Amino acid sequence: MPRMTMTDRSIKALQGRPGFSVDYFDARLPRFAMRITEKGNKSWIILYRHGGRLRRMTLGPYPAVSLADARELAKAAFHLVAAGRDPATEKHINREAPTFAELAQEYMERHAKVRKRERCWREDQRLINREFLPRWRHWKAQDVKRRDIQELLDETVARGAPIQANSNFALIRKMFNFAVQREIVAISPCMGMGRPTRPRQRDRVLSYDEIRTLWLALDACPPVVADVLRLELLTAQRGGEVLAMRWEDLDLAAGWWIIPAMYAKNGRSHRVPLSPQVVAILDRRRLPDTDSPWVFPSARRKSRSLTTIVNDVRELRIALGFFFNPHDLRRTAASHMTGMGIPRLTVAKLLNHVETGVTAIYDRYSYDPEKRRALVAWGAEIERIASTTPKSQESTGATESLDGVVAGLGDSDYSVAAH
Repeated sequence: MPRMTMTDRSIKALQGRPGFSVDYFDARLPRFAMRITEKGNKSWIILYRHGGRLRRMTLGPYPAVSLADARELAKAAFHLVAAGRDPATEKHINREAPTFAELAQEYMERHAKVRKRERCWREDQRLINREFLPRWRHWKAQDVKRRDIQELLDETVARGAPIQANSNFALIRKMFNFAVQREIVAISPCMGMGRPTRPRQRDRVLSYDEIRTLWLALDACPPVVADVLRLELLTAQRGGEVLAMRWEDLDLAAGWWIIPAMYAKNGRSHRVPLSPQVVAILDRRRLPDTDSPWVFPSARRKSRSLTTIVNDVRELRIALGFFFNPHDLRRTAASHMTGMGIPRLTVAKLLNHVETGVTAIYDRYSYDPEKRRALVAWGAEIERIASTTPKSQESTGATESLDGVVAGLGDSDYSVAAH
């Protein structure tokens, strides 16, 4: 085993010997050597003992790994040996460790698709494909560090997308928590990190004039867009829940919509009374020749529901001359119903908010009659708003009382039902 003082010049001059490999050991760092095969291929190796056995580990090929880098790799490996660890075994384990792409696939198959609604796990997949995989696809999952995640979040904020940065952080943290549970990584790199930006609480509530303008402008929109937005405003339900509405969950004769737990954001089944205005919209949408289970089927695949109307809403905002998000319609309905004298508890039940505390555990009353009366009154109020000119509406400024609206319904099918 020849020993030599290694320099870049002396290493380049080394030649292999026909018929066998030769190890040239470094005079400065014991057990660190260059191996030259009979074909002249050069690579860095170290020799060490672990568990009483002599082991050899390859550090990398020359000249891809320089002399200086090879010495540093050798020193790091010897530190592991001194600590009682086997660097060759750990190197093999690291080589077999899952990549980030493999982590993403396992997260989707074993967590997202199992525990989330289709609309939610598809959004996870979209973010993974667009935000994460282009950066870390071939990285080992354990090699993604806190600094790498922070750089991604900083770049997202810098391009003017702070809310997207929060969404990216929430998903990457969830993925690495899953990885820790599955022992894919030992520690989550997101530990100790916070949201990149402070979430803004939205408080946009459309005025009566804006409600009227929007309601009338929807006549010129595609029927699907108009119906979705009107149902969001009339029912005070989430946009995703309206888009995922199925015919089998509707009882138009009795005036009920049952939102299954799998489609409700909070995972709890929810009973929504249908006002006469909502029933009229749904009656119009139910064509005799339709075979789709969805009230709003996708234009491309009838077996799936429509997932978004973002582009149509963007064009509608330009035509209206004022800004709103579809979710603002839910907040608008809740705020104006409270302003009409409807109790906040009834509105909370309509919104399907999760209650906490002892009262929530023992109060199992459904509030169905109160919810129906509230939405019937709200539907009548929207009709009044849409048929009133802004000037006269501004001068009156008051709404019909809740009792007056309900009393005016007489004995119709949409009076308070005993469900």
